[in-house]
Amino acid sequence: MNENDDEAFAEARLIEAIENQLEAGEPAAAQATFNKLTLVGYEREDILALMAQVLAQEIRTMLRDDRGFDMDWYEQALRALPELPEDD
Repeated sequence: MNENDDEAFAEARLIEAIENQLEAGEPAAAQATFNKLTLVGYEREDILALMAQVLAQEIRTMLRDDRGFDMDWYEQALRALPELPEDD
């Protein structure tokens, strides 16, 4: 696998995780964000990509800082979409 394959694989896993969150209704912010962005005209694939970017940023921060998942930050960042959070 080359770097592009790795990125595509990672993105697919992140989108799968977002779809699982939506299906489970957890966290509630995931469905609320999806609904909000749908109402303002975003396409499903674009919404999933935005939400996956937020999840990826939280995972990067977790790994960098060697800490657990920050659900409060994650939900706040989801609710702020389509504005993406600042990269640390």
